[in-house]
Amino acid sequence: MVRPVSAAPWILLLLFPLSLSCQSIVSSDIEFVESAPVETTLDNPDIRNTVDVWTEMIRSARTQLDFEQFYLSPQVGESLEDVIREIIAAAKRGVSVRFIVDARMYRTYPALADSFDAMDNMDVRVIDFTKVAGGVQHAKYFIVDREQVFLGSQNFDWRALTHIQELGLRIRHPGVAAVYHDLFELDWELAARPTGDMSIVPRNRYDNFLIVTPNADTVHLTPTYSPRGWIPDSARWDEPHILSLFDEATTEVMLQFLSYSSEGRDGSLYEGLEGPMVRAAARGVKVRMIVSDWGKGGRSEATLKRLSRIPNIEIKYSAIPEWSGGYISFARVVHCKYILVDGRAFWLGSSNGERSYFYTSRNAGIIVRSQRMAERLRRFFDKGWESPYCELVTPTSRYEPREHGER
Repeated sequence: MVRPVSAAPWILLLLFPLSLSCQSIVSSDIEFVESAPVETTLDNPDIRNTVDVWTEMIRSARTQLDFEQFYLSPQVGESLEDVIREIIAAAKRGVSVRFIVDARMYRTYPALADSFDAMDNMDVRVIDFTKVAGGVQHAKYFIVDREQVFLGSQNFDWRALTHIQELGLRIRHPGVAAVYHDLFELDWELAARPTGDMSIVPRNRYDNFLIVTPNADTVHLTPTYSPRGWIPDSARWDEPHILSLFDEATTEVMLQFLSYSSEGRDGSLYEGLEGPMVRAAARGVKVRMIVSDWGKGGRSEATLKRLSRIPNIEIKYSAIPEWSGGYISFARVVHCKYILVDGRAFWLGSSNGERSYFYTSRNAGIIVRSQRMAERLRRFFDKGWESPYCELVTPTSRYEPREHGER
């Protein structure tokens, strides 16, 4: 079992700087990172694969590695083993390694977390975000030496490397890394004492950040996270930043999620994303969305059918064929989470298009303003949209649920 933790003193001014100045760094070290399901045509040769980037980043660590993950799920013989070996090697050379994992998922996947926690220079804490805010710890990010960060849709799961479509970002920028480091430190403390007491949440303010690449493309970065109230900088709450992207749109909006629904898990109505989406369509903006076929026959189907009736809105289900080697639970699916506007700006993160991800669960994302990167993301979206795995959602079609759980 992961060792119990006693709470450390909460010294806000030491752990959390009051502000970070805007920085501009000449670097090409911001890149998309993908996973493409094997036996599909979704791989992009110009986008590096997750396992290669993760191992490279971990291998570069000199002093500190901090991971905040939904869960840890290895499989013998799969490429996640290469990542695990690099983490263990880092700890052996003196790098301090910390993991935060979600309490609910830890009950399903305890083995690797317990193994890590038993090793020298490695510590694991389990955070019960249900007690904190009513949801789960759903973020997927890690920080290397407080200098670079990886974030996106990729879980620390062997399936996320070879059997699920994923998209993330590697960013080398100490200012950006510091924002997520402060988030990690908050959750490290919340894992020690999940009291639901908001007084322990620091109140910081961060500037935006710039990366100027060698080809003179200026990349504007705005780190964001959720849920409201449980974040170091309240101005960085995901939802308002995402809604502002919709309101900026003049020609097109492209979205991709594992799931999208205006109906909450408790039956409540959530119009946070839908309202701006419908308003954009009403002023002539073309809206296209890809969602996983895991939602067929579920509560989200009615939402998608209703939206598909609205002029200028098109939605497609994406269905990844089963692997030739046999059925794999919770795999063979599109899992990316991003919103792209006008080929010039996008949000990318770990939230799906549902209320709970913004109001009760821990998630991390980022707003990127860069024509070069936005245009590349548009090609990524179009490749999926035009692929043989996508089918248009129509109001009159009947959809059969797809099995994806344990057999």
